[in-house]
Amino acid sequence: MAVLSLRLTAPSGFAAQPYPRNRGAGGLVAFSSSSCRAAAGGVTGGPITVAGDPPTVVSAPGRRIVAIGDVHGDLYQTRDALTMAGLLSVEADAHVWTGGRTVLVQVGDILDRGEDEIAILSLLSLLNEQAKSQGGAVFQIIGNHETMNLEGDFRFVDPGAFDECTRFLEYLDECNGNWDDAFLNWVNVAERRKTQNGALPNGDWSPWNFVKKQKGFDARTSLFKRGGPLACELARHPVVLRVNDWIFCHGGLLPHHVEYGIERMNREVSMWMKCSGKDSDDETDIPFIATRGYDSVVWSRLYSQDPAERTPRHVMLSSFIAEQTLKTVGAKGMVVGHTPQIRGVNCKCDGKVWCVDVGMSYGVLHSNRRISLKGYMTCTFIILSFILLDTIVDKIESDGIVLEIVNDRPRVLKKHRDDSYDEMEVLDYL
Repeated sequence: MAVLSLRLTAPSGFAAQPYPRNRGAGGLVAFSSSSCRAAAGGVTGGPITVAGDPPTVVSAPGRRIVAIGDVHGDLYQTRDALTMAGLLSVEADAHVWTGGRTVLVQVGDILDRGEDEIAILSLLSLLNEQAKSQGGAVFQIIGNHETMNLEGDFRFVDPGAFDECTRFLEYLDECNGNWDDAFLNWVNVAERRKTQNGALPNGDWSPWNFVKKQKGFDARTSLFKRGGPLACELARHPVVLRVNDWIFCHGGLLPHHVEYGIERMNREVSMWMKCSGKDSDDETDIPFIATRGYDSVVWSRLYSQDPAERTPRHVMLSSFIAEQTLKTVGAKGMVVGHTPQIRGVNCKCDGKVWCVDVGMSYGVLHSNRRISLKGYMTCTFIILSFILLDTIVDKIESDGIVLEIVNDRPRVLKKHRDDSYDEMEVLDYL
């Protein structure tokens, strides 16, 4: 009965602030503590400074940088990657940042294909609050699936994600509409509440379950519509972020993006997310160059496609474009997601571009964990499918799943086949 009485609009008086929660003067955010002066990997650095709104340029002297790729609603794999990188400790109803002064960058596509999207958004925001007190930071990048959801494109939403939206709004009501309390603590209560409520059978379209599913759709629309509370949370984050001498984006940064203006793109996408959509002037139109088209920032696959799928001329051209783009912005390397890499985190374009989308979500390359068996599939095909998918999963898990940058040297971290985290095997590419 609680589901039927669910409030599907933001609580009265609520206004999500689409800006960093701790702001300094002049649009700069400073993260400082006594630990900022401690050594990190043998290098002493000052406080982290962030320029831009949303963040565009980050100066993080002496920091270890960790990048993880698309997580697509898979909380288990997200925590697995963060734990493996030494950034997270999962305790009883608590998630604790253990990365100290590390800077973590997640390169987009938290939404779609998995059922714990809000929990992951909550986790990264919670870890950022903890990291700042230790001289570290957590940054998120906007991916194509984030912009798709804000446009009302729910084609790739997992049925369980609609249920999560319903449960989250119920929890927000229980928190008396206090957004920060509800949002930051959601990851600590989400799994328990999922177990208590149970999941709706995907194929059960009885009148009662149909009403519940419609409630989930309405809840998601309320949260992710432009100007909605989760849209405003996403508006805090950039499309392109520079950390020290490295560029982070979802699809890829191209010369015409740089010419248009990186800070301008970030600002325009953020403004588009925060506006309700009722305005029709140019200032609230979605920037095509950043979010739509095969060569936009969030959709480009120029750098991340497998070389085997491209002609030698294409490979050479992409390497040249990457070199020119990085030279223009004065950066040493670029980190992208968007295109699943069967062989794990790897570098392309003569080492200039690092691809960190390893398809870790069960909704992507790990889909064998919850594959649905259709009646028309033969037993032989089913068996072969499982063997193939398990091979892909084993390959990814034995290859790198996290990129680490220390002293401008990128390294790929991977876990052992026995899933042991006592010692991490490190592949040093440079």
